[in-house]
Amino acid sequence: MAEKRILLIVGGGIAAYKALELTRLLRKAGVGVRPILTQAGAQFVTPLSLSALAEDKVYGDLFSLTDEAEMGHIELSRSADLVVVAPATADLMAKAANGLANDLASTTLLATDKPVLMAPAMNVRMWEHPATRRNLETLKRDGVLFVGPDEGAMACGEYGPGRMAEPAAIFEAVMAALGSGARPLAGKRAIVTAGPTAEPIDPVRLITNRSSGKQGYAIAAALAALGAEVTLVSGPTALPAPAGVKRVDVETAREMLAACESALPADIAVCVAAVADWRPESQGDRKIKKGDGGPPPIALVENPDILATLSKAATRPRLVVGFAAETNDVEAHARAKLAKKGCDWIVANDVSVEGTMGGDENAVAIVTRAGIERWERMAKGEVARRLAQRIAEELQ
Repeated sequence: MAEKRILLIVGGGIAAYKALELTRLLRKAGVGVRPILTQAGAQFVTPLSLSALAEDKVYGDLFSLTDEAEMGHIELSRSADLVVVAPATADLMAKAANGLANDLASTTLLATDKPVLMAPAMNVRMWEHPATRRNLETLKRDGVLFVGPDEGAMACGEYGPGRMAEPAAIFEAVMAALGSGARPLAGKRAIVTAGPTAEPIDPVRLITNRSSGKQGYAIAAALAALGAEVTLVSGPTALPAPAGVKRVDVETAREMLAACESALPADIAVCVAAVADWRPESQGDRKIKKGDGGPPPIALVENPDILATLSKAATRPRLVVGFAAETNDVEAHARAKLAKKGCDWIVANDVSVEGTMGGDENAVAIVTRAGIERWERMAKGEVARRLAQRIAEELQ
């Protein structure tokens, strides 16, 4: 990725601050970033902060005497491998869809011959407006790629679709777009499990865990970017399905196992989900009420072991990868898990490190029978990309 370069157009919206973190992630991965900051975008982030993170000049003036002396907007539009618009406001999407060019950002979008990836960000009413929907469809027909938007609370106080995707998700989409020419996993089928499981105690309460699903979703996206046909078996999360991935939603461990077995045969299985080890022996059909006798006893029974089951299946995938989320003696526990489960690799991480469980970064160790390979802390999207590449190399 050291030879890859993107042109980052930062539109005007409260989500513009996320462009700074996106820039940091891209530079950490070795991708060159050349920013264009719109006049509206400069109301939310400063040219100095964007320039410092990008380690490059920030462009913004279509009529710059120095930049435009050599037709700078043309040079900018052709100098990158990918043009990323984040945030892509309703205004920028409308200009791009209708061929308008009255500032540096819109002129560059009209002049580029490179792929374009947009991360929309706007109020839910603006996103759902018929004009925006028409522009979205036009841009998709023109070949523009999209990541997001997500659904959630907005700065304006409303709730719904329109939130810009998180920097880690945009980073993953960028890496997938930059690597779209190489598809070493074309023709291969992969199963990825992600997120938590939820084991009901009664109609109201359940046993679950803190898994966000971010790492598993990133791995599913990275495998799909390399050409694999991916089935993502997901516990409850708030994440959108990655592009080109078939998602199967489940809640309990038993449902997750059944979905995985239905997706067989496969060439690859990557078990990232944080599956509950136990579940209540019985589920109450009514809410358990608080009484005078103290908390009711809850008898637990062991859940099925999805990783071990796939590792020993009659139609076993060629490569079975498990994850070990540990809080102590991480590598020792991972080696023991590798021997016990019968899988090929264990990806171990220390979830006691702040920002790992539910965060956007991870530090992992790849444990195999041949030894241990330790990776430095990096964005979960980069962990996913590297792991997918390792998987592709293993299956060659």
